[in-house]
Amino acid sequence: MSRYRAVLFDLDGTLLDTAPDFAWCLNTLLQRRGRARLADDEIRAIVTDGSAGLVARAFDCAPDEPLFEAMRTEFLTIYRANLSRHTRPFPGIAELLARLGTSSTAWGVVTNKPSPYALPLLTDMALQPGPGAIICPDHVNNPKPHPEAVLLACRQLGVAPEEAVMIGDHRRDIDAGRAAGTITVAAAYGYLDAGEDPDQWNAHHRIDSAAQLHELLF
Repeated sequence: MSRYRAVLFDLDGTLLDTAPDFAWCLNTLLQRRGRARLADDEIRAIVTDGSAGLVARAFDCAPDEPLFEAMRTEFLTIYRANLSRHTRPFPGIAELLARLGTSSTAWGVVTNKPSPYALPLLTDMALQPGPGAIICPDHVNNPKPHPEAVLLACRQLGVAPEEAVMIGDHRRDIDAGRAAGTITVAAAYGYLDAGEDPDQWNAHHRIDSAAQLHELLF
């Protein structure tokens, strides 16, 4: 049996490895604009900054520059059409979800990825069993690091926050989980900013691969 009644995952960089599709889409945009491609590893390191951060880094421009919003919109259009071209669950996730299912442990997603991207992506992934809750920033007034989204996920799953664990690859995930009252797990295998130290996030636990969650949760 699981030690917890519910397990909550951040999406990008924790549950799913979405960086390959961000890299493919950003390089497609760069090529359209006559720019050189960026290395996949360079893009992976800035995925956590979202579409604005990716476009700003790729084109060395600020959000207030005239062409910035047009480029960001074009990038998002490309991404919306290619959400699951290369995206896959991190190694060990599929097996973990199956084990959660057999132990009747609820699970959900708490993400800052807007629902027009998160929901179809999760549909494409067809994870089994499926999530019992998917909370996106457009479902709450205050996204992570505020605890509102974590608390909403717990309510939808029918568990108290102290019966749940929040897993994420960014400090905002840990801050949101701790503020909500859950146990927190820093996913150090995810999309960390350069120089970021997950040991400084004040999480209850740290994992260096998704496979380590088996020992932590059961």
